[in-house]
Amino acid sequence: MGVLADPTAIQTFGYSLWYGDFQALFDVDLTVAQNKVTSLIGPSGCGKSTLLRSMNRILDRLGYVRTAGRIEVLGQDIHAPNVASQQLRRHVGMVFQRPNPLPLSIRENILFGHRLHDPKHKTMGREAQDEVVEQALRKVLLWDRVKDRLGGNALSLGLEEQQKLCIARLLPTSPSVLLMDEPCSALDPEGTEAVEELLWVLKETYTVLIVTHNMAQARRASEECVFMLMGEVVEHTATGSMFVSPKDSRTADYIEGRYG
Repeated sequence: MGVLADPTAIQTFGYSLWYGDFQALFDVDLTVAQNKVTSLIGPSGCGKSTLLRSMNRILDRLGYVRTAGRIEVLGQDIHAPNVASQQLRRHVGMVFQRPNPLPLSIRENILFGHRLHDPKHKTMGREAQDEVVEQALRKVLLWDRVKDRLGGNALSLGLEEQQKLCIARLLPTSPSVLLMDEPCSALDPEGTEAVEELLWVLKETYTVLIVTHNMAQARRASEECVFMLMGEVVEHTATGSMFVSPKDSRTADYIEGRYG
């Protein structure tokens, strides 16, 4: 595993997870650098999505999940007694495989999280709310496309626009980390390219951790890459180094398509 010198956004310490009697993660030690795009790759069932979803405690709702070890976001233990899951998700946003906009207007989708998490929202006037909406949509390069139909139903947007809207919906709460679980799997090549380009814009402000099964996407769209196998982190290094000269033979076998 490579040694990372950049400021740390997420760090795991001997993190293990069980679904009932099945152990999905084994003593994961991982450091994710701030303001970078890091990809998680590996064959299906290797624990990528489980690890990602552990980082904002979305698995808390499953009563048969138990964990050991520790996950820290910006130095804070996310399972500490004083950390509420809802508060954590304000700072660690999640984007899923298929876009999941709310059946509301584009404007109300953007304001939904802000209304839920920011106590100042109740005292904001229409003009201030409009500014929140515009800034979020500009950050995901969607403003020029939708500015004249903010009152329209978000479900009427194309899949690429819906996925960008789902990302934009997270931004008004000022997250530090954006977790993305195969965010391009439902998109066509043009939509995939648009979201990948957006990742490079977002990393200037946010830390982005993305799960992908697409080796070409990992190579194009991330600066660091983590290879997982059977619930363990096998290798973590700069993306270019991993694809050109992987240190572990198992990484090389996977990248070269010998399994997975």
